[in-house]
Formats: sequence, C-alpha cells, structure tokens
Amino acid sequence: MSGTGSKTSHAAGPWSQFRAQLRVELLLLLRQPENVLVILILPVLLLVFFAGVRVLPSVKGRPIDFLVPGILTLALMSTGLVTLGISTAYQRYYRVLKRLGGTPLRRSTLVAAKATSVLLIEVGQVLLLLVIAKLGFGWRGHGSPILVALVLIFGAFTFSAIGLTMAGALRAELTLGGANGLYLLFLVMGGIALPVRQLPFFVQPIARALPPSAVSASLRAILDGGAFPTASFALLAAWALVSGAAAVVWFSWE
Repeated sequence: MSGTGSKTSHAAGPWSQFRAQLRVELLLLLRQPENVLVILILPVLLLVFFAGVRVLPSVKGRPIDFLVPGILTLALMSTGLVTLGISTAYQRYYRVLKRLGGTPLRRSTLVAAKATSVLLIEVGQVLLLLVIAKLGFGWRGHGSPILVALVLIFGAFTFSAIGLTMAGALRAELTLGGANGLYLLFLVMGGIALPVRQLPFFVQPIARALPPSAVSASLRAILDGGAFPTASFALLAAWALVSGAAAVVWFSWE
C-alpha cells in the first residue's frame, strides 16, 4: 500500500506543478493593463473600427469577410509575438527563469504551462472576435472549422516562437522595441487590414513572404469556401519550422 501511495503521489507531482504554473502564467499575461490592451481591447477595437466606419479599400466581397481573417491573425500576433515575447524577456532579465530552474519545476513543465496559457488566451480571443463579427456585422464564415483551427494553431506556434526567440536572444529592452516594431510592420504589410496587392509593387513580394500574410491568406481562402490554400499554408508551415528551430537554438534561460 505504501509503495502504491508513493507512486501515486510522485505521479501527481508534475501535474500539480503544471496547474500551479499555468495559473501563474495566466496571471502574468492578464494582470497588467498593457497586456489586456494588446491581447483583448486592441483587436476588438480594430475589428469594430474598420468594419463600422467602412474605411477599407475596395476588396472582393464584403469588407467584413476580408477583415475577420486579418483581425484573427492580429490576435495571434498580439498574444504570441508581443505579450509572450516581452513578458518572457523581462522574466529572463530579472532572473525569474534562472530561479525557476533551481526549483523542482522542470523546464518542460514550464514550457508546457507557457504554451497552454497562450493557447487558452488565443482560443478566447478567437471566439470573442467571431461572436462580435457575427452578431455585430453579420459575418458568416464558410469552409472547414478543422482547417481553420489548423491554420490558427500553426500561426499561434509561429508567432510565439518568434517572440520566444527574441526574448531568449536579445536584451529585454531590445525585445520590447523589436516585438512592437515587428507588430506594426506586420500590421501594415501582413494583409491584415490592407490587401497586399494595394501595397507598392516593390514591397508586395516581401509582404507576401511574411508570416502574417501566410496566416491571413490561408484563413481567407478557407473561410471563403474555396480550395485548400496549398501555397500559403506551405509558407506558413515553413515559417513554423524555421521559427521553432530558431527558438530552440537561440533561446537562453539566463
């Protein structure tokens, strides 16, 4: 009996650590006003603004059909690239990660807790934005929900990996500036609120190669009920592979 009880207690340890660290990660991401602004308020405001005032350039179909995939992409960027990247950079700067490394908490458990916290927040973001688009602006998505979820997962992984690469390789101040700079660059050039074809012609090849363009183009193709976007999804998968490898190679805990 004592041996069985010992095994049960030992087996429950990692799960208890994971749940406790997950709560900590969610609090760290959501307790600061600037994080709530970037994660929840900004994507909603941009959706309502661009859909309500009709300032979008001419696009095929209704403006809301073009806008929703872009704002979903923006939401993934807000959480993975900006919030996770910057918060992790400052945890590294203040040696929080180093101190955690001296506790019984495994690095794999810490990474799993961070990944799960980001995933939970992004699920909430996506559901909130889709409800607002549907009830407020009559948006009706078509296509396979499974394929949409697949693109969102790859996009979330890519932006999170980029954020963690910056957080692990750069000083906290550089990560802060770099993540916000990339966010603005991706917002303008990533096919989020402005079609890539309406950018200057010499910028378009670069814009189409960026990860937000791959995410938003894939989502638009699927939600429009068209054929599977092989080219844009292949580009997204390549970004996921490269950014994930970069995070593994360049991320430093200290």
